[in-house]
Amino acid sequence: MKNLKLGILKVSFFRQLVTLIIVLPLSVACSKQGDLSRRISNASDDRPVVLTTFTILADMARQVAGDRLQVKSITKPGAEIHGYEPSPRDLEQASNADLIVENGLGLELWARRFVQSAADVPTVTLTEGMQPLLIEGDAYAGKPNPHAWMSPLRAQGYVDRLVDAFSQLDPEGAQLYRDNGNSYKLQLENLDAELRNLLAVIPQKQRVLVSCEGAFSYLAQDYGFDEAYLWPVNAESQISPRRMARLIERVKNDQIPAVFCETTVSDKAQREVARASGARFGGSFYVDSLSKRNGPAPTLLDLQRHNVKLIRQGLAASAEKSS
Repeated sequence: MKNLKLGILKVSFFRQLVTLIIVLPLSVACSKQGDLSRRISNASDDRPVVLTTFTILADMARQVAGDRLQVKSITKPGAEIHGYEPSPRDLEQASNADLIVENGLGLELWARRFVQSAADVPTVTLTEGMQPLLIEGDAYAGKPNPHAWMSPLRAQGYVDRLVDAFSQLDPEGAQLYRDNGNSYKLQLENLDAELRNLLAVIPQKQRVLVSCEGAFSYLAQDYGFDEAYLWPVNAESQISPRRMARLIERVKNDQIPAVFCETTVSDKAQREVARASGARFGGSFYVDSLSKRNGPAPTLLDLQRHNVKLIRQGLAASAEKSS
């Protein structure tokens, strides 16, 4: 009886082994065939390729391009773009693009390598011709603040530049780009009115926006806020005792109820500012990067609504309770 059971086990094991030997190569072959099909499918997409330097510009470009162009971003959601290090694959992508889209105003200094490696690929700078706000004080004093997309009003200028660039790249689609651009600019105008309404509840004495990076100059100017920060741009994110002490004193003296940071940098220093000043840490803004699709800021419009929600919750708490 034991020998019979042992024999059955051996036969069963043998059958399983044979099945595995047959099925595994078929599975691998199917997987390879699927990968090949995907590669062929991607290769058959002959739409012009627009390569942007970061995700926010990619979102804006897609709103204008619709499905007529392939729009890709070099940096991924959540990436810190100021000090980004391009990879060889990034440079290869640039050389294979039909158009490169950058912000300008000194934001993506690393993008110069793209332009050099893709000498025959046209580049559009979305802030070209725009009168920038200048950074005040610190190591970047007098240099342009590059975060103009944080103003829905200024962002409309980005849209106009995209429409012109896409129309030159693909003249047959010019009417589509104009129509999409006008539609998107209307959304930005409506967003501007929405943000003004949401921020109107914040008392004048509490309209000081404290962040890690000085990325809110354009939004602050448009909506009547003062601005304070730990560093002017994330590329200059060294936290000196002097910087921190100065900000803590400002928060204390002005009785600012909440301070904020950004998702692409550590909020540790700003939480210390909150603790030492008696303010509340109000959360992290999306500024230089969108979130993933299932996050709170998958588009520029969502990004602005997320940020303004945090600002209102942090700075208008007393007004909210009384309303």
